[in-house]
Amino acid sequence: MTYVVLEDCIKCKHTDCVEVCPVDCFYEGPNFLVIDPEECIDCALCEPECPIEAIVADHEIPEGQEQFLELNAELAIAWSDRVITEMKDSPPDAKSWEGVEGKLKYLER
Repeated sequence: MTYVVLEDCIKCKHTDCVEVCPVDCFYEGPNFLVIDPEECIDCALCEPECPIEAIVADHEIPEGQEQFLELNAELAIAWSDRVITEMKDSPPDAKSWEGVEGKLKYLER
C-alpha cells in the first residue's frame, strides 16, 4: 500500500506533509506534490498533516481520481531530482484554489 496525492493539491501545494515523512518520498513540481509509491512505507504520518485532505491511502482513492496513483508514480520519476523535505510557504493564491474541481488541466509538469 502507498499514499497518494490527489487533485486537490494542484495549485494549492501545501507542504505541511513533507516534514513528517520519515523516508523523504515527496517530490515537488511547479504546482503539485507527489508521493513516490516505491519509497512510501505506508506510515500514514502525512495524511493528517494535509490541511485540505489531498492525501489518501491507495485503497481509499475517490471515484474519478484513480489516475492519480499512476500520476504520482510517473511524476516521482520525472521529478526525481526534486525531493522536498522541508515545509515551504504555499502559493499566495492557494486558498482560492481549495475545493475547486477539475484542476488536473492546470497541472504543470
